[in-house]
Amino acid sequence: MKIPNLPTYLVLAFLAAISVQTPGLAAQELDIEGAYWRSFEYERTQDYGNAIRALAPVHEAYPNGYTVNLRMGWLFYLNGNFANANAHYEVAMTAAPFALEPRLGAMLPLMAQERWSDVESLGYQVVSIDHYNYYGNLRLAIGLRAQGKLDAASQIAIKMATAYPTDVSFLTELAFVRVAQGDDEEATRLFGEILILDPENQQARSYLGR
Repeated sequence: MKIPNLPTYLVLAFLAAISVQTPGLAAQELDIEGAYWRSFEYERTQDYGNAIRALAPVHEAYPNGYTVNLRMGWLFYLNGNFANANAHYEVAMTAAPFALEPRLGAMLPLMAQERWSDVESLGYQVVSIDHYNYYGNLRLAIGLRAQGKLDAASQIAIKMATAYPTDVSFLTELAFVRVAQGDDEEATRLFGEILILDPENQQARSYLGR
């Protein structure tokens, strides 16, 4: 397959992403489209176990495929099986080494397991490629704060709050950093601003005693 005018790393990532849709001899009868459709339908009703089972034949046929492992990682995360989620995201990262999706996805089960140093590592990988990636920066800031790396967490939160001045998530993260730093006056000011933007914000209301 020739894909003109794309850097080599983009071609490799593209091929990795579509490889699951190119059945080999052992999987010519596999209904890939139907398997994904059923999986998405089960996910829509929060039946994550059946969403995983619907996609299992595709994974059996393509154990190293990018797309199927990315989705399996997400579904296992939703189903609370964080170890399996981690394993599938690792395979997806190997299949598409330059993709940000599996790194962003993998941060979620790692956060659920409080594996903060691993969250930090993946977060820095993401923001080194995409400096203002929203979720990469947010999860990185949370991971840094959880480890007590408050100055670094503050820098990330300030950078993103400067770019998105009314974004409640980054204002909240910055407020929690200020709480951890013992700057209650600034935290109170920030939570007050958050309530203006989001009057029902439970984190701000709890902190301010409202």
